[in-house]
Amino acid sequence: MEEYPTTPDGLDDVVFVVNWRRNAVEQIDDKLYTADTFGRLPVPAPSPEDFTPYPDLTFEQVCGWLEAGLDTAEIDAGLAAQIEKLINPTVVSLPLPWATPPTPPNPEI
Repeated sequence: MEEYPTTPDGLDDVVFVVNWRRNAVEQIDDKLYTADTFGRLPVPAPSPEDFTPYPDLTFEQVCGWLEAGLDTAEIDAGLAAQIEKLINPTVVSLPLPWATPPTPPNPEI
């Protein structure tokens, strides 16, 4: 989280941005496919009446800000699309057709 040390209305350590990361994992047989995304969520300035001091913030409270401010269904759809591209790639990199693979060293020498 990013915070202002002080604000004009006398509040200290006021969070104004929550940095977040969300990931997804899918296992097919013995292979794991993972995807992640991240971003920043601006937090509205609190009023002195509803301000929670920084040391008193809870995980649940900050997650509530994220749930209220993010479209998690859209984020999850993007993660699922990333995983689908890993499982069924539309672009692949092949070795150069003229390149000769290196010869392994002879262990008998």
